[in-house]
Amino acid sequence: MSYENLNSTLGADFRLTNRPRPAFGFVSRLNALLSPVFARYGLVLAFLALWQISSTRGWVNPSVFPPLDVIVSALWGSLASGALLDDIAISLQRAGIAFFAAVAIGVPLGLVMGQARVVEQALDPLLQFFRQTSALALYPVFILLLGLGETSKVFVIFWATLFPILLSTIGGVKEVDTKLIEMARTYGAGRFTIFRRVVLPASVPAIFVGLRLSATTALLLLIAAEMIGANKGIGFQVMNAQYNFQIPLMFAAILLLALLGLLANAALVLLQRKLCRWSQPAV
Repeated sequence: MSYENLNSTLGADFRLTNRPRPAFGFVSRLNALLSPVFARYGLVLAFLALWQISSTRGWVNPSVFPPLDVIVSALWGSLASGALLDDIAISLQRAGIAFFAAVAIGVPLGLVMGQARVVEQALDPLLQFFRQTSALALYPVFILLLGLGETSKVFVIFWATLFPILLSTIGGVKEVDTKLIEMARTYGAGRFTIFRRVVLPASVPAIFVGLRLSATTALLLLIAAEMIGANKGIGFQVMNAQYNFQIPLMFAAILLLALLGLLANAALVLLQRKLCRWSQPAV
């Protein structure tokens, strides 16, 4: 064999051995896609799988802990038939009114208390006293004052959601870098300009932390409020299903509440990213 033939044969073999393998590339891309998912949600997926296997194989009592497919089927059936749609609308209305009322009062009051030390010293002892009192402990008082209707239910949710927003706003204002304020004053900025261009933007991330905590608190208190004197709502459906021993429907309502909480948190995170692009780390 000549040198030219040998060289061409080796070159062809080399090109064949270095040709990318489609299967290996697909596995690599799939691994790169799934690794972040398992790293973040691996424990959740393992817990759900353990629940399904334990209930299906009888390791736990399926009458108390139904399989997940039965729960999802009950949830889908209730949504498809429209049985839960009215309850979802009423619950979101109650939680939404209380949440937005807490935002409308908590954020402005927190901004004032964070900047005006005199106002903070006057209101802080009273706020700390009420903050340490459980909203559920005050619910009977709200019922006596406001009745057993919608007003007391909305007010107890408002009461519980107000303090996370208020305290986060105060903390965000106080944590603003004083060097930024001094620099703004050096360039001749007035008090209102410093508040609008320095203090308020720097406080927004902390305010959103309070908003996310309050959204979760609103859904938690919603259940307790709807378990007393209500005939509609997701919390009422949880108690009603438990009384009638409709355990899959009970877990379906609980699952629905969890999904609503995740959606509310995701919406607030997305809004924070839109409003606070300057605070996001550079990629």
